Amino acid sequence: MPAAAIEFSFVVPLHNTGELLRPLLGAFRAEAMTMREPWELVLVDDGSTDGTFSEARRLIGDFPAPVTLVELARNYGEHAAVLEGWRRSSGRFVVNLDDDLQNPVSEARRLLEHLRSSGTEVAYSYYEDKKHSWWRNAGSRLANVCATFLLEKPRDLYLSSFRAVRRELIERVAGHRSPFPHLDGLILGATNRFTRLKVAHEPRRSGHSGYTLRKLLRLACGLLFGFSVMPLRLASVLGLVMCVAGLMLLGMVAAEVVFAEARHEGWPSLMGALAIFSGAQLLMLGLIGEYVGRAFLTVGGRPQAIVRDVVMTREVPA
Repeated sequence: MPAAAIEFSFVVPLHNTGELLRPLLGAFRAEAMTMREPWELVLVDDGSTDGTFSEARRLIGDFPAPVTLVELARNYGEHAAVLEGWRRSSGRFVVNLDDDLQNPVSEARRLLEHLRSSGTEVAYSYYEDKKHSWWRNAGSRLANVCATFLLEKPRDLYLSSFRAVRRELIERVAGHRSPFPHLDGLILGATNRFTRLKVAHEPRRSGHSGYTLRKLLRLACGLLFGFSVMPLRLASVLGLVMCVAGLMLLGMVAAEVVFAEARHEGWPSLMGALAIFSGAQLLMLGLIGEYVGRAFLTVGGRPQAIVRDVVMTREVPA
C-alpha cells in the first residue's frame, strides 16, 4: 500500500502495557471491520520492562492493517514517544491515544473524521466526565491555566493528551530535537487553527496510571521552561518588588530615628527580612539555573529518544 494512500494513522505509546496489550489490539481489529479509509497503526514501546515489545511483536503478525512497532532504548516519556510515533507515521491525519483503553478506538476515529471535516490543523478532545484520579485532573487543570497564561492559549481550549493533527502540522514540529519535548507547546507555537470535540472517557480496565506526581511536575516544568521566558520576567518583577519593599523599610527606620528618636533591637524582624530576601534570591537563581541547565543538556546533545529497534508489517514503501 503506497504511503500516500494512508488516510488515518493511530499512534499509541506503550509503557508496561502488560495484559492490556491484547484487548488494545483487539479493539483496533474490531474497528477495522468498519474502517473504509486506508489506515495504519504505529506502536511506540517507551522503554517497557515487562516484555511489552516482544509480546506486541508476536501479536501484530496477522494484523489487518500496516503496523510500525518502534522500541525505544529506555523510558523517555509520553511526549517523546508520541513525537517519535508522529515521525514514523505516514497518514494525512494522525491521532495519538493512550494504551489503557480509556480513549476508545471508535472515539479516536471520530476525532480524526472531525479534524478532516473541520479544515483545522489540530483537534483536541474534551470530556464531560473524566475518569482520571482527582490529583491527575487537578494537575491537568493547572497545566491548562499555565498554558493560557504563558503561551496565550485560547481560554476555551482544553489541552488534552488525546488529540488529532494534520500531516502539515507534524512536518512543522517533527524537527524538534530538544531533550525536553512538550507537544502542546510545539503545537501552540506552530498553529492557531484548533477545533474541539467532546468524546467519551472510559474507566481504566486494569492496572494504574504511569503518571506519578513527580512525572506530572516534570511535564509542567517542560511547558514552563521550554516555551516561555515568563518565569524570568516574573523573577525580575519579584526582585523589583523586594527591592522597593527594602527601601521602604529602610525609609521607615530612618524616619523613626530622625523624628521619634526610636531605637529598636529588631533582631527578629531583621532575621525575618533576611530570610525573605535570601529566599527570593535563591528562587531567582533557581529559575535561571533551570534555563541554563536545559540549555546545557540541549547543546551537549542529550538525545530526545534513542530507537533500539523497528518492526514493520506489510511494509509501506517510501
